[in-house]
Amino acid sequence: MKNTTTIHKIFSLCTLLILVLCFSVAPSKAQNGNDSFRASSTIEEKVIDWRRDFHEHPELSNREFRTAEKVAEHLRSLGMEVTEGIAITGVKAVLKGGKPGPVVALRADMDALPVVERTDVPFASKVVTEYNGEHTGVMHACGHDAHTAMLMGVAEILAGMKDDLKGTVVFIFQPAEEGAPKGEEGGAELMIKEGVLENPKVEVIFGQHMRSNLEAGKIVYKPGPMMAGVSDFKIEVLGKGSHGSQPWSSVDPIATAAQIVNSIQTIVSRNINLTMNPAVVTVGAIKGGNRSNIIPETVEMLGTIRVFSDSDQQIIHQRLTEIAENVAEANGAKAIVHVPYSAKYPVTFNNEALTAQMLPTLERSAGKENVMEIKAITGAEDFSFFAQKVPGLYFFIGGMPKGQDPATAAPHHTADFYLDESSFVTGVNAMVNLVLDYTSQHASTSSR
Repeated sequence: MKNTTTIHKIFSLCTLLILVLCFSVAPSKAQNGNDSFRASSTIEEKVIDWRRDFHEHPELSNREFRTAEKVAEHLRSLGMEVTEGIAITGVKAVLKGGKPGPVVALRADMDALPVVERTDVPFASKVVTEYNGEHTGVMHACGHDAHTAMLMGVAEILAGMKDDLKGTVVFIFQPAEEGAPKGEEGGAELMIKEGVLENPKVEVIFGQHMRSNLEAGKIVYKPGPMMAGVSDFKIEVLGKGSHGSQPWSSVDPIATAAQIVNSIQTIVSRNINLTMNPAVVTVGAIKGGNRSNIIPETVEMLGTIRVFSDSDQQIIHQRLTEIAENVAEANGAKAIVHVPYSAKYPVTFNNEALTAQMLPTLERSAGKENVMEIKAITGAEDFSFFAQKVPGLYFFIGGMPKGQDPATAAPHHTADFYLDESSFVTGVNAMVNLVLDYTSQHASTSSR
């Protein structure tokens, strides 16, 4: 009897110990959300194949017809509700999970650039087309082919988890991120106008971008203003022509334009509080005259403005106009200022609360040692329009071969732009895990 009692006590203690261990582990797992998903070699191979196909057949902004057709075909094969022709060539697909939860959007851009490719990869672009009246090559020189392929892979993975998915995922394949052709609308702004964030109503949106000078396997991000707001400008300087040997008979628009270029450099150094935000004012093109001994009647100047706040943008627009008009008047000429001229993107702003909430997900997806916060970037992104409407998180995926010196990596928008294909799996893992973690964390507060 005594032995039996002892055995019962030992059994009870063991049972209690097992229960304690179980309940001590469960909260830790729940706090971390889903176990981090890791893409299989099969999906990685598919993503690489899709990307190579898109790279070999690039299409300019608002002309992504072949790309959109292949994307839509793949999404339909996964059983999703697919809508084509949004903002001309955009594609939207809706995946409804088997359980109630929030509506999460994922975005990828599809367009290429008017660049003649110089890489020696076997799938290099040989496409030639017309852009702004000139014949040019076409190249995916910014990684949009990879973005599209990665999101197709994410769609396939999440579709395979449909029954257990908590909520709804909206896949947005966007045209014209690089800017619509002259005289056309396009991009994220037009997709929003045409209701891409409605039916179902999107609650948050995630986006990513390859980075050619960041080592493969790494992710970088920044809470708050991450990428600059951009607006371009055009200044027409109207003077009086003359023979180059008699400048006193002219009102020289070239000399006037030179003074305007120098004077507008003081906008950033004297009118913007650089302790708060950086800013850039750059003149990128000056067109005037066609012969050494002829003073032309007009000069055209094109430039770009980069800011990290709406108030700074307003200041620069105002000062640019005032300076150009008054410098021209002082020279007896006239300046007509168009600002913004053809493009205006807001600041790409990462919602701070959403960024803090999803940072552990990014760290588990790539390894905590591979996820870093960076300083603001003066490049611009029209993902910013989406992030104006709903909380957004945008981040960069490294695409540079490991061990390469970042100083030697070809920049984006150049003929030698190159991405290490091993980097794509990082983007797939990150986007899948963001969806799984966010929907799990918000399933109890949302209903489909």
